[in-house]
Amino acid sequence: MKILLSTAVIYLTISPVFSQNIVIPSKEVQIRTAVLAAPEEKQEHARILGYDENGEVVELRKGSNEMICVADDPGGKGFSASCYHSALEPFMERGRQLKKEGKSFQQIFDIREAEAKNGKLSMPKDGATLFVLTADDESYDSNSGEVSDTFLRYVVYLPWATSETTGLPLKPSAPGMPWIMDPGTHRAHIMITPPRD
Repeated sequence: MKILLSTAVIYLTISPVFSQNIVIPSKEVQIRTAVLAAPEEKQEHARILGYDENGEVVELRKGSNEMICVADDPGGKGFSASCYHSALEPFMERGRQLKKEGKSFQQIFDIREAEAKNGKLSMPKDGATLFVLTADDESYDSNSGEVSDTFLRYVVYLPWATSETTGLPLKPSAPGMPWIMDPGTHRAHIMITPPRD
């Protein structure tokens, strides 16, 4: 699953076609690299989602805490692993289903918005965090699982929140400043992107 920067907090995309040239990393490598996005104390007991030999999203490890981690999409560019609170799983899973069905970005938004409003799609009531860890292609070895020069950013989902209810700006005016994206919708979220060194 590749998390795109511009839509990082909208849904996790699934590569539509896995060519025979794409090598799926071992289960061990996927688990080891997926948890890197989680806070250290959450890594050991997080549930892990990754890819099978057909490129399908599967559970690689059961978890016993509230964290779900998603391995890097071997069909995407660069390295991107994510971890999020389990309260976000209905939202994330629905996005994966709709993307697999070939729905567009706007269709996915509209469907989940309607389902969240009518109660069909469960959304976190108290806020929930997503962690996204990325690196360039040359900084990731999918055979050994070594990842270097990583960058970690944070997203806090607050469904239906607005700039007025949170006091957050609609865009950052300083490096690393939190801001609110998609205010007033089911996927309203606080973006926190630390400045790069």
